[in-house]
Amino acid sequence: MLLNGKSLIRGEALKKRVLSGMRPTGKLHLGNLHGALANWKKLQEQYECYFFVADWHALTSDYQNPAHIQEYVKEMLIDWLAAGLDPQKATIFIQSKVPEHTELHLLFSMITPLAWLERNPTYKEQKRQLIEKDLNTYGFLGYPVLQAADILIYKAHYVPVGIDQLPHIELTREIARRFNYLYKEVFPLPEPLLAKVPKLLGLDGRKMSKSYHNAIYLSDPPDEVRKKVSQMFTDKSRLRKTDPGHPDICNVFSFHKIYTNPDTMAQIEADCKAAKIGCVECKKILAENLIAGLGPHWEKRAYYQGHENELQEIVNEGIRKATQIAKATLEEAKRAVGI
Repeated sequence: MLLNGKSLIRGEALKKRVLSGMRPTGKLHLGNLHGALANWKKLQEQYECYFFVADWHALTSDYQNPAHIQEYVKEMLIDWLAAGLDPQKATIFIQSKVPEHTELHLLFSMITPLAWLERNPTYKEQKRQLIEKDLNTYGFLGYPVLQAADILIYKAHYVPVGIDQLPHIELTREIARRFNYLYKEVFPLPEPLLAKVPKLLGLDGRKMSKSYHNAIYLSDPPDEVRKKVSQMFTDKSRLRKTDPGHPDICNVFSFHKIYTNPDTMAQIEADCKAAKIGCVECKKILAENLIAGLGPHWEKRAYYQGHENELQEIVNEGIRKATQIAKATLEEAKRAVGI
């Protein structure tokens, strides 16, 4: 049955499908919380969402040291649930537990031109940045093909990404087009969903990243949060407390915008510009507000750490739902190829 062009099941219009994942290469930090996770929490209210822990992708750069991947998988799942992802609204699962991802990846690898992968800007950039790792492997060169399989196995309509990831989505669309042209129209072309996210930099003013060791992690205890906030870079032009500050270019103030109430924030801004408050005091206020703001997240983290069976049940159900769709798509793709 159709209503305004949308299929109906039991009287409700089908939602568009969203797919996204994260690599478990370390603990999650504030940048992840206010970037991807806050966005995912909103998306689950509007779309049929599938969120997966991309543990196969973790091997593309960490294949030499995989010992901690399983630990990070568990911690990631706990932080997702603590951040508000709802297993009643979204399907949460682990990539490697749905083997259809890798089988579709194999099919796609047979038809993807090498030149498409070699011109991937992220591939070139990461090879320059991660010089301490040997990334001269097919797995690293070909990870966008696996990423395409992750997306297309669920026939996702949308993929939430940052602007720097747009080339990956376009490559996924190109692979889908090539498959559809060579064999049969199987895969829809996914669209990127660009989200506006707060710009939270790391302690040193660079992008917050576990690779840069400049992150405040969601699992950090209060004393560690205080210590890290005290180390944050501030307005470089403010050398003394008596110098007027510039909150608009101060990384600490960008955190105040999220964790400090508007009246206090306005007072801090005015006092900073008038040199009535120093950076040390400003950071102390931020640290306590940040700790208070993270309190509910820490409570939920503690709950799931103490209820591992419930956590496992959530993941198992997510794997079951994901597998059901992935199997059907893979069989359709194999029939199109003639295998």
